[in-house]
Amino acid sequence: MVKVKDVFQYLKDLAPLELKIEGDNPGFLVGSEEQEVERVLVALDITPEVIDEGAEWGAGLIVSHHPVIYSRLSSVTDNDYTGVRVLKLAGLGMAAICMHTNLDIAEGGVNDALAERIGLQDISVIADTSLSPCGDRGVCRMGSAPNEMRIEEFAEHVARSLGGNGVKYLPGKSPVRKVAVGGGSCGGDLPLVVRAGCDTFVTSEVKHGQILEAQWYGINLIDAGHFATEDVICPVLVRLLRERFKSLEVKKSERMGDLMRYIGV
Repeated sequence: MVKVKDVFQYLKDLAPLELKIEGDNPGFLVGSEEQEVERVLVALDITPEVIDEGAEWGAGLIVSHHPVIYSRLSSVTDNDYTGVRVLKLAGLGMAAICMHTNLDIAEGGVNDALAERIGLQDISVIADTSLSPCGDRGVCRMGSAPNEMRIEEFAEHVARSLGGNGVKYLPGKSPVRKVAVGGGSCGGDLPLVVRAGCDTFVTSEVKHGQILEAQWYGINLIDAGHFATEDVICPVLVRLLRERFKSLEVKKSERMGDLMRYIGV
């Protein structure tokens, strides 16, 4: 029988915890490592709805990208969002493993999955010396576009590839050729992307000042949404866990989706 600690060790092998960005809290966060599990639910976030889904399906473990506990807890009560979820998990006897920025940075992780999903070729790491002085690590990835195209065409391609509710984009000065991706909120990496020679950056939650900065650089910018740019890792985790643990039933949550609604003009 597979135990929680077996799944945790495998995930640590895929995305070592030492890769995490300072202040992050990935890891085994709720439950007992000795607990035996037969079903694992994978989701971008552990919400009350996802926990209910797991309980109804008989999952003993939820694996997520975003940590269910992010900062230090001084109490666990039902008066805040973190406490509600931790209590719900514990009450149902469900464990939680969350792999966050370590999975963003790891080879084959979130950003490799994002680059592959939108069809980039010759994918490589954009080195960030603040994460590793020797320059062998980075959150963002870069690669060649499937073919040279206008930003309008590429934005539509990204929207279709990610299956979200649409994207926002800023036209730059060049056609789309060399593309950087950073799932989640990576607007702060814009200077790294420019220095890497990319003409296009796909990320999300771009701040107003970062949009102005991108315009000044003349780079194409696509904001494809936090959920859409990171949920791409969930099917990958499902596949990897199924391949590694043949006796486990593993599936992606059907109740975790982009909660925002969009209106066009």
